[in-house]
Amino acid sequence: MFSVWNWVAHGLYLLLSTCSVEVSGGLVQSCGHIIPESPVLAVGSNFTALCILNESCLDFGNIYANQIIWKIKNRVVPKEQYREINRTVSSVTFNDTSSLATPLTCNILADGQIEQNIYGITVAVGLPPEKPKNLSCIVHQVSKLTYPMTCTWNPGRYTFLDTSFRLKYRWPQENFPDCIPKDVNNSCTISDVQFFVNLEVWVEAANALGKAESDPLVLDPIDIVKPLPPHNLTVSSGILPTVLKLSWENRISAALMTLKFNIRYRIMGSTDWMQVPPEDTASPRTSFSVQGLKPCTEYVFSICCMKEDGVGYWSDWSEEKTGVTTEDKPSKGPPLWRIVDASRSPASWTVHLMWKALEPFEANGVILRYEVTIRAKSPLSRPPEKYSVNTTNLTLNLPNGTYEVTVIARNRVGASPPSVLLIPATNSKAPVKNVRTLPKDGKLWVGWTAPNNYVLKYVIEWCLVSNSSDCIIEWQNEPGNVQGTYLKGDIKPFKCYLITVYPLYADGQGSGQSVKAYLQQDRPSKGPTIQTKKVGKAEAVLTWNHLTVDEQNGFIRSYTIFYKTVDGNETAVAVDPSKTEYTLSSLTSDTLYTVRMMAYTDEGGRSGPDFTFTTQKFGKGEIEAIVVPVCLAFLLIVLLGVLFCFNKRDLIKKHIWPIVPDPSKSNIAQWSPQVPPKHNFSSKDQMYPEGSFTDVSVVEIEADDKKSFSEQDLKPFDLLKKEKSTSEGHSSGIGGSSCMSSPRQSVSDSDEGETTQNTSSTVQYSTVVLNGYRDQTPVQVFSRSESTQPLLDSEERSEDHAGGGDSTAQRQQYFKQNGGHDETNTDRPCFERTKPITSADEGDLVGFAQLQISGQSSQLLGLGLEKNTQEASLSDVLQTSTEGQTVRPEAVEGSPLSVEEMPKSYLPQTVRQGGYMPQ
Repeated sequence: MFSVWNWVAHGLYLLLSTCSVEVSGGLVQSCGHIIPESPVLAVGSNFTALCILNESCLDFGNIYANQIIWKIKNRVVPKEQYREINRTVSSVTFNDTSSLATPLTCNILADGQIEQNIYGITVAVGLPPEKPKNLSCIVHQVSKLTYPMTCTWNPGRYTFLDTSFRLKYRWPQENFPDCIPKDVNNSCTISDVQFFVNLEVWVEAANALGKAESDPLVLDPIDIVKPLPPHNLTVSSGILPTVLKLSWENRISAALMTLKFNIRYRIMGSTDWMQVPPEDTASPRTSFSVQGLKPCTEYVFSICCMKEDGVGYWSDWSEEKTGVTTEDKPSKGPPLWRIVDASRSPASWTVHLMWKALEPFEANGVILRYEVTIRAKSPLSRPPEKYSVNTTNLTLNLPNGTYEVTVIARNRVGASPPSVLLIPATNSKAPVKNVRTLPKDGKLWVGWTAPNNYVLKYVIEWCLVSNSSDCIIEWQNEPGNVQGTYLKGDIKPFKCYLITVYPLYADGQGSGQSVKAYLQQDRPSKGPTIQTKKVGKAEAVLTWNHLTVDEQNGFIRSYTIFYKTVDGNETAVAVDPSKTEYTLSSLTSDTLYTVRMMAYTDEGGRSGPDFTFTTQKFGKGEIEAIVVPVCLAFLLIVLLGVLFCFNKRDLIKKHIWPIVPDPSKSNIAQWSPQVPPKHNFSSKDQMYPEGSFTDVSVVEIEADDKKSFSEQDLKPFDLLKKEKSTSEGHSSGIGGSSCMSSPRQSVSDSDEGETTQNTSSTVQYSTVVLNGYRDQTPVQVFSRSESTQPLLDSEERSEDHAGGGDSTAQRQQYFKQNGGHDETNTDRPCFERTKPITSADEGDLVGFAQLQISGQSSQLLGLGLEKNTQEASLSDVLQTSTEGQTVRPEAVEGSPLSVEEMPKSYLPQTVRQGGYMPQ
C-alpha cells in the first residue's frame, strides 16, 4: 500500500511539472522560472527574486501565484517577505544577504496539499576584491646567465568568490603578457628580465563583484639581484700563528656586477660567530687574510656577497670551511693551588701542589711538560728544588716554613709565563668576610666582602660533601678586584657543597672562610628514625641520629615530633635541628604511644617510621616506697617469729619431733629380776639420779582393806580389773602380763577434740620401778605401755628369770609413769598384778629399781613420749634391814617417809608437770 501511494504522488509531481507539453523537437517546458538566474550578491546588500508561472499551466493545474512557497536550502522563507504581483508572479525580498544561502527554490502547493518544486537557482554571496598591497620583486641568480624575477604581494581579504590575480609589467613603450600565478594568489615569477632598463610592474585582482589594481612599481632589475654566494672556498695557515688566509671564486660576471663581501668565523665547537669588519671587505676580491686569531686553534669560515654599492640583496652564506692556526708559546701559566697537611709531623708539612691544564687558546699548542720550582724563604736556607712532570699535581714533604712555588708550562714553541704561589708558614693576613651563596640562572654564585688590604687574587675552593665519597677539592682563581663569581665546575642539584674563599696577597695569604651551599634543595630522602632512651611513668626520653648529608637534600631547618595514643589525637612538638634528644612530658602512665619524627628543609618535610612505646605503671621511687616497707615488715615478722620459736623451742620440738626410742637400746632387755645388780645406796644422788622422777607421791593402801575407802575411791581398781581381763590376750610378756598393749587414742595439743586419731605409729615404753613393800621382797612391776610394737625377746621372757614359787602375800603395787601434756590431761591407768615372791628370793631382792632416762630435755611429749631417749637403765637396788623393811624412793624434793607414816599400800596421786594422772 505504501508503494502504491508513492507511485501516485510521483505521478502528480510529473503532472504538475509538465502541465504543458509541446512536442516540438522533444522539448519539455517547465511551469515557471525565477528571475534573476544564478545571481552573485554582495554581502549585506538587498535582493529580490521573482517566480513567474507559465500561463499554459494555470488552467490545467489550477495553480496560481498565491500558492507559491519560497525556500532557502529546504528552509521556508517567512511569508512576510512574500509579495504577490499578479496571479502568475510572486516575489520574495531579502534585506540582508548575509543569511542567504543556496539554493533558493520556488514551490507550489497544489490540490491535495502536495508541495511541488517549480524552479530553483544558485545564489553566490561574497565581497569584491581589495587593492593588492606590498608589491616587491627580486631577481635570483640561478646561473651565471639566468636571472628570473619573482614578485610577491598581499592579496587582501578573502572574498568568498572566485577571484583572479594577474601580474602585469611593461616597459615605457612596450607591454608584456600578464604573469598568471599558479596555485597561489600572492606571487608570480617572470622567467627572464633585461637589466639596465626600467620596468613598470603592478597587480590586478578581479571577481564577479569588481576589479582592483595595486600601485605600480618601477625598477631596474639589476638593482634587485640576489647573487649566488662565492664557491670553492679554501683556508690556509700563514706564517704568523694568529693569521689564516681565505680564497674563493665569484659566480657573477664582473662586467655585469661588482661585488662586496662579508666573512664570518668561529672556533670549532663554539656557536658564537665573529665577523670581519665590513669595511675591510667592501671592495671586489677573491681572497682575504683573517688576523687576530688564536694560535693552534681550529676555526670555521663562511662568506657571502652582494652588489658593491649595497643596492640589492646579500647572497646566501657559502659552505663552511675549517682551518687551524700554527702553535705559539703558552700565553699564561697554569692556575696553581696547594693543600697543606701538617698532621703527620709537627716539624714538616706534606704539600700537595695542583694546577689546572691550560685552555687550548691559552696553551697555544700541545703542552709537553710542566716545570716546578720550590724556593725556600727566610729563615730557611735550602737550595731551590726543581721538578719536571707531565701531570697536573705534585706532592712534597717540606720542613715547616715559607716557600715560593713556580710552575711553567712548555710546548713545542716555548714556555709560558710562570705561575707563582706563596705558601706562608702561617695564614696571618686578613681573611674575607661575609661569604654567601645564591643559586642564580642554574648556577651557584659565591660572593664575599673584600678585606681592607689590597688583594692580589682570590682562590675559591669547593668540594662535594658526601658520606659515600671523599671530598675531592676543586678550585678556581678570580682577580683581586671582584667580590663575587659563579662556580665553574659541574654543580649538581640536591648536593651539599663546602665552599671556601682565600684572599692571596703579595706577601702572604689570609685564612679561608667557608660556607655550605646547595644549588637546589629538595625534601629529605627519608625521615629520622626515633627510639626511646628512657621511659618513665609520665615522661619518655626520645633519641635519634641526624640524617646523613646524602639523605638531607637541603638544609634541615627543623624537626617535628608527632605522638599520640591509640585512640587519641596526634600532638606535634617542634624541636631544634641541632638536637638529637628530646623528653616528652605529661604522658599518661601505663599507656601505649605511637611516635614519629619529620625533618624539614626549605622545600618540605618527610616523616620517619613509626615507633611505639608504653609508659611505666609506677614512677621512680614508687616501687621502692612500696617494696622497702613490705620487706622491712617481712623481716620484722621473721625476726619476731624466730624469737618466738627460740623461746618456745621445747614446745615446738614436742609437737613436731616426737621422741621415738630405739627398742634395741632399751635396758629392759638387759635386766633380769632374779639377779639384780648390786648398787651402792650410800649416796642419795645415786639412788635418785637427777632427772629421773619429779613430783611423785605414793599412797599405800591394803589391797584387801576396802572398807576404809569409798566407792568413788575404789572405782579405778574395778576399771583396772576389767582392762586386765580384756588385755591378757595381748600381753607383752613382761611379768607375765601386759598393760593393755592395744592401741589407744591420744589427745593432740592442737585439737584436743580429735580423740579418734590413731596413735599406733607411736612407740611409748613404760617406766619400770622395782620396790619392796615394807618388809617384803620387791617384785618387778611395769606400768602401762602404749607401744604397738612387741618388745625384745628378752623382755617378753623376763618372767622366766623371776623364779617360781607360790605367792605368800597378795599385794598389788601400782606405779604411774610421768607423761602427758599438762596436769589437766588424763589417761587411762594401767595396773599390773604382781607375781608371788618366795622366801628364797627375799635375800636377793632388797632394793628398788627405776628407769633412768638420759638427754638434754627431761620433759615428755604430749603423747607420753620423751625426746631423744638415749639410754634407759634398770637399777635394781636391794637393801635388807634388820627390821625387814624395804626402802622406797620418795620425791626428789621431799624427805623419805618413816615406816609408821607409810600407808599399807600405795597409789599414784601426784605427777610432775606435763604428766598424766589416771581418773
